[in-house]
Amino acid sequence: MKSLLVFIMAATVLAASGCTWVKPTPEGEKVRVLDADEVSTCKELGATNVSLMDKVAGINRNAEKVQKELETLARTSAARMGGDTVVADSAVKEGQQRFIVYKCVGVTR
Repeated sequence: MKSLLVFIMAATVLAASGCTWVKPTPEGEKVRVLDADEVSTCKELGATNVSLMDKVAGINRNAEKVQKELETLARTSAARMGGDTVVADSAVKEGQQRFIVYKCVGVTR
């Protein structure tokens, strides 16, 4: 019985580690994720630092899913700041990442 309980708990943790927990807001869905060389004509608005759990019960979550969820959080934050584009400014480290927020659409220089 004890081994069955351990198996069920382990299966639950592994299943949860693959789930996407962060959902985009309608405003955040409109924000683009670009590379630094694609925003030369944009106006920099500031930066946002986003974070989430990258481990569940001591088990690392899927790195690609963590990256996508961090981008989703950054897009939502950028929308709140009036931005329409984000660019990663750091690598993912311990479930954290920094993004620069830009306004690109309608910007005249």
